[in-house]
Amino acid sequence: MPQKSSCIFLLLFFSIHLNINQQLAKAQTPTPTAPICPTQLKTTIDAVTNRPLFSRARWGILVQNLGSNQTLYSQDAHKYFTPASNTKLLTTAAALQQLGENYRFRTSIYRGSNNFLYIVGRGDPSLTDAQLRILAKQLKQKSITQIQQLVVDDRYIRGDLVPSSWQWEDIYSDYGAPVGSVILNQNTFSFNLLPQTLGKPALISWTDADEAKQWRVINQSVTVAQNQPNSIKVTRELSGNVLRIQGQLAANSQPYLVTLPVVDPNYYFLRRFRSALAAESITLGRTSIGIYANNQQEVAAVLSPPLSKLLIEINQNSNNLYAEAILRALAIKKTPLPNQATADTALEVLKTTLTQMGVNSTGYALVDGSGLSRKNLISPEALVQTLQAMANSPQASIFRASLPVAGVNGTLKNRFQNTPAAKIVQAKTGTLTGAISLSGYINPPKYRPLVFSIIVNQTDQPASIVRKAIDEIVVSLAQLQRCQ
Repeated sequence: MPQKSSCIFLLLFFSIHLNINQQLAKAQTPTPTAPICPTQLKTTIDAVTNRPLFSRARWGILVQNLGSNQTLYSQDAHKYFTPASNTKLLTTAAALQQLGENYRFRTSIYRGSNNFLYIVGRGDPSLTDAQLRILAKQLKQKSITQIQQLVVDDRYIRGDLVPSSWQWEDIYSDYGAPVGSVILNQNTFSFNLLPQTLGKPALISWTDADEAKQWRVINQSVTVAQNQPNSIKVTRELSGNVLRIQGQLAANSQPYLVTLPVVDPNYYFLRRFRSALAAESITLGRTSIGIYANNQQEVAAVLSPPLSKLLIEINQNSNNLYAEAILRALAIKKTPLPNQATADTALEVLKTTLTQMGVNSTGYALVDGSGLSRKNLISPEALVQTLQAMANSPQASIFRASLPVAGVNGTLKNRFQNTPAAKIVQAKTGTLTGAISLSGYINPPKYRPLVFSIIVNQTDQPASIVRKAIDEIVVSLAQLQRCQ
């Protein structure tokens, strides 16, 4: 998932955040470091994992020399752990192998009989309003100024819009948006909350007037005195399009952005496309969900960026929606006919692909492509095998480029700064409540390149404390040197 702890209420309590930020400041304080020999590695890592505050936690660690099976350190490396977003390493590795770096999603519009137009989505996670405007302009260039009926054919990707094993608080958060044949603006909508005079509710400012019409809002928020902590929670009722806003917003606050997943991606797409068509003076009659006939003329189309670019969004920013869409693209490759591209089919393709790469199929059991599900199980050994295989593949440079760089970008931008690990570690992060992970590559200046996987499960410690401990281990690995 993007590296956020899930919360059904989308809470932002500044008083709590103050404590968390203090912990993060400690976690990011550079640790005194010194070069170590490989023979000292076990003692160094054990000193971290055996601390009393981790007495109830499970650690899974594997460190190997890159390009060989020589193990420098191992702790329960063959056992299953909840991997969080380290799952994305397996998803992106399989996708790169099967689809190739130049693979692009295509969204098409076909002309049917009776002046019907059919939109065929193929799961492009990068589609935005900008692409809808391009499609509308293409139709205008074809002298299409009236559309009797616009139909979305959503058969390309089938199955649940969200995995059944995702938790409730996740599917009501922007990082748990639904995945289907048509995806627009990452299947989310937004609005801002603005403070008013004291005692009055926060003012709602919608970025999409059409979306505002879809909701009944119960606004129980209140504007409080300046410099008071913001404490806003937004909930979506389990049945019906009802939003409930509660809490307080300080009078001097900046606009408070709320982003939520859409309820019905197909009709959200149609509403937004109607606006794009109107901007081009194209009249649209009815809209519906249906099936287009084969061999019809394509009159407009847009392509996604190449897979090499999409992987950067998945691994550097840990985008769940992109990961789930990429996973389903594996199923489309295997079964190009509509109605057969499901997540389960895609996971079969993933497993076959990884096995061909040399990854032991007993080392993992996946139910999604993003790592948001707690039913995912992966061993550090399987993650290292995947990283080793990708390092030896023709796509090695593309895969490495998709990973965050310590202290530079992505989810590692604010980690390892001012440490020996800065800029020489490329690794994927992972965060769920009680499950923290980091797996990737290290290029120590005085030692040969390394591949590693570290997963911590069943911990009651704050994520910042666990990350600090993981980072200590990685900093030690970055300082390995050859010793006589």
